[in-house]
Amino acid sequence: MKALVISDKVIEGLYSPAVRQRFAEVELVISCGDLPYYYLEYLISTLDKPLFSVRGNHASVVEYGSHGERTEPWGAIDLDQSVVECNGLILAGFEGSMRYNEGPFQYSDQEMRWRVAQMLPQLFLNRALRGRYLDVLVTHAPPRGVQDQPDRCHTGFQVFRWFLQRFEPRYMLHGHIHVYHPNIVTRSLFHKTEVINCYGYRELELCPIGSSGREGRKQEEHGRSARPRRLREGYVEGFLESDSQLADETQQ
Repeated sequence: MKALVISDKVIEGLYSPAVRQRFAEVELVISCGDLPYYYLEYLISTLDKPLFSVRGNHASVVEYGSHGERTEPWGAIDLDQSVVECNGLILAGFEGSMRYNEGPFQYSDQEMRWRVAQMLPQLFLNRALRGRYLDVLVTHAPPRGVQDQPDRCHTGFQVFRWFLQRFEPRYMLHGHIHVYHPNIVTRSLFHKTEVINCYGYRELELCPIGSSGREGRKQEEHGRSARPRRLREGYVEGFLESDSQLADETQQ
């Protein structure tokens, strides 16, 4: 499935009528956050495709426009703490960044762990009904130690490492880390998940776990099993590790 994934920066070429022809084959749009509502609404109306989004740490609580005030982009599907299916592709998402001031859409590691915990029943149901937990995790912030940066604002969440190790989505799409020079790593493999920084925009082919598409075959070459692994003993205990234990794991 071809997807247009956007994050953090308004691209003039996308905010123009030419986007309809340029991305005619795109089947869905994914926003990883920190983009104005008007931009997302323009893509929804111009491409006429479903748009799934999470908020970033700079997202507006309320945005004002010619049609009045709104607290979310019209027509977009909020992925935060949700699990949805789109044409056979299972997506889930989490908004926000590491807490660094009193602004909205910021969370401590502990707060994000509990937000992840609230999603677990939906993931277990997917495993029972569809044979897998999810295909794509959409977040604003990256995992701790994977494409993040040392300052507190741009530090990734430790619990996202746990999430990728336990649920093994095929892809994790994030933003938040602005790409200002070519030395910044924007695509890497963590455990069995391809982690992709989508700053600006990316056009990706996203394939469900077990599919035989081009991207799917590439992931299989990295050793992904088509069947998700069973939950192990100590599953909950691992999730609720203390901050110090989680920090030690990052350095391993």
